[in-house]
Amino acid sequence: MFEPPLTGFSYSFTDDGFYEVAYYRAGSNPQQPKCPKGIIQWQHGKYHKASNGSLILNPFAVDGRQLMSDPCALPENSVYTRYRQQEIFKQYEVKVNEFDKAMRLNLYGWDGAPMNPMYLAYKPPQMLPTVTLNPTTGAPTEGSKPASTGNTKRSLAGDEDGLVQEALNRNALSKRKDTAKADWIWWFGVGMTALGGVGYFCF
Repeated sequence: MFEPPLTGFSYSFTDDGFYEVAYYRAGSNPQQPKCPKGIIQWQHGKYHKASNGSLILNPFAVDGRQLMSDPCALPENSVYTRYRQQEIFKQYEVKVNEFDKAMRLNLYGWDGAPMNPMYLAYKPPQMLPTVTLNPTTGAPTEGSKPASTGNTKRSLAGDEDGLVQEALNRNALSKRKDTAKADWIWWFGVGMTALGGVGYFCF
């Protein structure tokens, strides 16, 4: 496991009550700019809708994983551990975005605070199998130490087998657009503004 090119989070849901979530956060280090921190979290499990409109996500206990990177503090750059965290959303909304007509999911945390909106990328969702992937008899319990907390040193060349991973958004319904045209329009605007300024003072 290694960091993707962009930070963010993603939630996937199936009609029969399963979900999958992935987070990637990065943090700056003002005292040591060359030592940024990062954390990746992944879980999957089952969800259900409560009678009060809230959404409750219960992960499979032994499948969640977390990768915490701190290259200047950790002896092997990162620590790879089990991860388990139930999530509760006070409410949710599924709407059509007025600008581009894309399906949008609005989630509100347990305290009602809104999360960044998410837009539909795959239908049906692309998820790992909706069963326990790593069944063990020693699943961690609340407050106990995870069964496996081995450290790993990551390779930037690819995954553990030395293979370069294929882009996960190759079949996405909407992808990030090329910014070359936007850059050209910006510079054109700057040029016209400068030209207008020169004309104002000359004429």
